Amino acid sequence: MVTLWTIAREWGRIGCVGFGGPPAHIALLRDLCVRRRGWLDAAEFEDAIAATNLLPGPASTQLAIYTAWRLRGTAGAFVGGCCFIAPGLALILVLAAVFLAAGSPVWVRGAAAGAGAAVAAVAVHAAVGLLPAGWRRAGNGRAARARWIAYAALGIVSATVLGPWLVLVLIGAGLLEVGIRGGLSSSRVSAWPLVPVAGLATGGLTALCWVAFKVGALSYGGGFVIIPLMQADAVDRYGWMTGAQFLNAVALGQITPGPVVQTVAVVGYAAAGVPGGLLAAAVAFAPSFAFVLAGGKYFDRLRADQRVQAFFTGAGPAVIGAIAGSAFPLALALHHLWQFAVLAAAAAWLLAARRGVVSALLGAGALGVAAALTGWPIG
Repeated sequence: MVTLWTIAREWGRIGCVGFGGPPAHIALLRDLCVRRRGWLDAAEFEDAIAATNLLPGPASTQLAIYTAWRLRGTAGAFVGGCCFIAPGLALILVLAAVFLAAGSPVWVRGAAAGAGAAVAAVAVHAAVGLLPAGWRRAGNGRAARARWIAYAALGIVSATVLGPWLVLVLIGAGLLEVGIRGGLSSSRVSAWPLVPVAGLATGGLTALCWVAFKVGALSYGGGFVIIPLMQADAVDRYGWMTGAQFLNAVALGQITPGPVVQTVAVVGYAAAGVPGGLLAAAVAFAPSFAFVLAGGKYFDRLRADQRVQAFFTGAGPAVIGAIAGSAFPLALALHHLWQFAVLAAAAAWLLAARRGVVSALLGAGALGVAAALTGWPIG
């Protein structure tokens, strides 16, 4: 039997070195569980990836929780999930304190302005990376591909104009596809994800919990789709942070190890300090634990359900469109001409040269430091 200490050590190590988002996390977990330790066979691991990708919320975090659950049940899931999340969470809160501080040194503010300038390019890069698999899922039918394009276009527009209400569009696209494919007759496909939408928050910690809950429980596609879900709330509706600070939050979520969803901890920090950051992270990650603990034994059945497959055939392209569409409000948050030059350079680095996100953000941050020390505007 695998001990809880072993799970804590190994999942904590992945949480410390897992730079690069979900692809890196999946590779590290596969190397640990399949190749080095032989705890799971290759087919079981691939099935786990497919099943967790069907769930809302951060898929790689759910994969970490699920693989630990397979080894030691509920205790293993909690130990593995928490140890995977904790290193990046601690680091991102420290960085949030530095980058969001009012009297931070000029080079820190320059690095933040530079890295933030590249975030819109990172969003487009994330969407482009999802395109091939998403397009294959649509199939070869002309009508199905036309709907795929329509869902993606709807996602782009919605991310630009709807902000926090984007989640309704993602769910609606999925349910529409279920209906078109003839699977909406059962009452069990009722819009359970829509129920929490009725409980709109007006401010304070309740509002923070609501924003974090949307990130963790309603973000179909995980990863970058949280950006348009959070931006309108954090910047426009509740005023917890400025547009530039939100760009910094997104950049910090990309360059720190562990789940990208930890961006929500920076939003929580801006709203209510360290307690707010910890609260936001706890609320955002709680659904992932709940989904795995309550539904892990049903994952095979979930994958085989044609209605579930149809839902993601509709919601998937809307998610891709939303990620791409988030680039527009992110770019509009930039204020200085040199930042647009950094954005163009980051786009070329990511999309033309096909280099990594972490190097793009670090390079953009370095350009920002140079701009600040040269005397260019950074505020």
